[in-house]
Amino acid sequence: MTTRDSDCLHRFVFEHTDVRGELVHLDASWQAVLARQTYPPAVRNLLGEALAAAALLSATIKIDGYLQLQLRGDGPVSLLLVEVTAQGTLRGLAHWNGEVEAGELAQQVGSAARLTITIDPGEGCERYQGMVQVEQTSLAATLEDYFRRSEQLRTRLWLAADDVRAGGMLLQRLPASGGADEDWNRDVFLGDTLTRDELLQLPARDLLRRLFHEEDVRVFEPQPLSFRCSCSSERIEAMLRGLGYDEVRDILREQGRVSVNCEFCHQEYAYDSVDIERLFAAADQPRVPPTRH
Repeated sequence: MTTRDSDCLHRFVFEHTDVRGELVHLDASWQAVLARQTYPPAVRNLLGEALAAAALLSATIKIDGYLQLQLRGDGPVSLLLVEVTAQGTLRGLAHWNGEVEAGELAQQVGSAARLTITIDPGEGCERYQGMVQVEQTSLAATLEDYFRRSEQLRTRLWLAADDVRAGGMLLQRLPASGGADEDWNRDVFLGDTLTRDELLQLPARDLLRRLFHEEDVRVFEPQPLSFRCSCSSERIEAMLRGLGYDEVRDILREQGRVSVNCEFCHQEYAYDSVDIERLFAAADQPRVPPTRH
């Protein structure tokens, strides 16, 4: 097994069973998220758990686009949004009001909160979206509930985060495999002995050895992960065109310029009157078909 551990996703399988797993540690990528916004500890930890969870979920499906996890409710934490791309880049943010206490998830996000998972498989493919009501005490249990209801997949997650690292582990039973229940039950029982400190502090190979030293575990090459925001001037300009010329001109008259800040990375995109005229003039140009030779 490779010793590489930081900002990596490790896939593994239990040989001769129908159980697979993923283990993730986020370090520099997690610090990059925290560098862009100061969060209260409870919000910070929930956001870190969500980033780790999204990374784990992205490894269970094949995508060329992105996977997005969103929590929205009427509690102190009104919005939590994280995104992982097929290229292994991630970003995330949270909105909150007032004090947020450590405790059960429903108390933090509200009793009417919903968890939404959006999967964009890539260009030319239909986007998928699934949703579940937040009725469990933790994000991990809510995601397990989602898989049980929406995907009919037996899935267990362990998530943790602090101001240094975010981490997570996932076990999942492969669908329609006809494997023995005792394999799944034994691996979950061993997984349940994992502590928060172990998940955040142990290197991946030590953690898997501690948990599953009596199992025949095959670990694949790790997938590197990194922070990267997908905002761009092209996306911002497309959004402004979507607002329409008249509305954008009204903003320009009121504020002297049009300024858009990305909530994920705090990059500012500013446009003056010349920029706006150029933007909409270019949008009105007829598309010239490519020359054929």
